[in-house]
Amino acid sequence: MRELTEGDIEALAIGAAILGTGGGGNPYISKLHCLQELRRGMRVPLIGLDELDDDAFVVSMGGIGAPVVTVEKLQEGREGERAVRALEEFCGRRVTAVIPGEIGGANAIAPIIAAGQIGVGVVDADGMGRAFPEMQMCTFSIYGRRSVPATLTDERGNIVIFREALSEEWIEKLVRASVIAMGGAAVGAEAPMSGRFVKRVSVPGTISQAIALGQIVLDAGRAHANPIERICAHEHGVHLMDAKIVDLKRHLKGGFSVGTIALDGIDMHAGSRAEVVFQNEFLLFRREGRVEVTVPDLIVILDVDTGHAITTDVLRYGQRVAIVALPCHPVLRTPEALAVVGPSAFGFEGVAFQPLPLPNAESLP
Repeated sequence: MRELTEGDIEALAIGAAILGTGGGGNPYISKLHCLQELRRGMRVPLIGLDELDDDAFVVSMGGIGAPVVTVEKLQEGREGERAVRALEEFCGRRVTAVIPGEIGGANAIAPIIAAGQIGVGVVDADGMGRAFPEMQMCTFSIYGRRSVPATLTDERGNIVIFREALSEEWIEKLVRASVIAMGGAAVGAEAPMSGRFVKRVSVPGTISQAIALGQIVLDAGRAHANPIERICAHEHGVHLMDAKIVDLKRHLKGGFSVGTIALDGIDMHAGSRAEVVFQNEFLLFRREGRVEVTVPDLIVILDVDTGHAITTDVLRYGQRVAIVALPCHPVLRTPEALAVVGPSAFGFEGVAFQPLPLPNAESLP
């Protein structure tokens, strides 16, 4: 077990933005917050799954809302701590570790801040291996753990406790309605779990993975090397195309940022046209009318020169980007998972999931 450093957080912010596939919240402000807390003396152990006690009391947490709102709506700073403390009070038990609900974007960093504020460690794993827009789209829910009880809080100090819900879809609806009332962004804690369950169903090693990815981008910049090639080599990814954004349709709908991006190929991809569909996260890549990549595999949009991820909230007309696809973890490729996070779960009827090659696949849960 080691403590996270300022250098880890700098790299994590870059890598988590890549794994966030456009969503998870822009990590910049969360990074600054976390660095400030570390400089004030906060210490956060990173707990590997092999170091997690079977009887540990683990809580999943993160921000909820539209990415474009999270950039403009500043937090007070202790929302995560309040959400976890409220859940502890409801359950009558102290939390012994925090785990990110998703590794994407700011939601990779928010649990670290909350863990440090309450004095526990953060688990080196998460419930998605990327970011997804809805709460039930995590491995904890997919493989049998209800999200309730759950808590939600905002920068004003409001706290909502969700004691029971008819289904995981219902808790998503109820939480989303509360998030909208709170201004479009809030912080939640949910799904109290045993360490034994977390070890069985979570996506392992994702905080370390994001730190390594961020370090690859930083090293490539210092060496004046191609970051896109290095990212794809490290993650067994595919460089789909380099392109210019020629049209962008984006709006808020039901608490989500939804839309499409039109792309014209540049350089060696000149003459090719494509589009990406998103709902907080990038969901589908279509070229010349043919679907090539879909969820749950990761579609990532990177700055073509720096390799830094471009999240949905900062997409702009005219940007020169690289489109990259990365294979998702095997726990997201089972029939149970695809029913919740596959193309049909997002309304892409008739679109089959064609998984990217995944060498040395780990065993399924």
